[in-house]
Amino acid sequence: MAMNFDPFRDLDRVAGALLDTRGPRLMPMDLYRDGDVYILSADMPGIDPGSVDVDVDGQLLTIRAERTLANHDGVKWLTRERQSGSFLRQLNLGQGIDIEAISASYDNGVLSVTIPVSEKAKPRKVQVTTGGTEQHDTITVNEHEQRITK
Repeated sequence: MAMNFDPFRDLDRVAGALLDTRGPRLMPMDLYRDGDVYILSADMPGIDPGSVDVDVDGQLLTIRAERTLANHDGVKWLTRERQSGSFLRQLNLGQGIDIEAISASYDNGVLSVTIPVSEKAKPRKVQVTTGGTEQHDTITVNEHEQRITK
């Protein structure tokens, strides 16, 4: 049997016991924008899909999940690195999100949350007419850029 030597493993175990690591744990995630939606992908391996809870309260998105490991009474553990317990992540969504259309799916240990941009926050064109002439100016409105063409 191959054994890996890690001089810090015992230190991590003792520090974890002293600092009470039984509280909610963070889950690693990626967040990116693809067109008119934001995509959040969170790693949650070993999580029971029935324990995954995604809530939106105002502009706060909360993800909760629970991992339970099989209890093996009477065994002698050689190493036990997989943690059980609660996982929690909260994100402030800010303005410009269509909170009614948020959706989530859990597949192969990854939670994917799709967060659409609201229609009001999408870039749009506004047609402006000038006094008495048939010439039209087009103003492109975007949260990062303003451009006027004639």
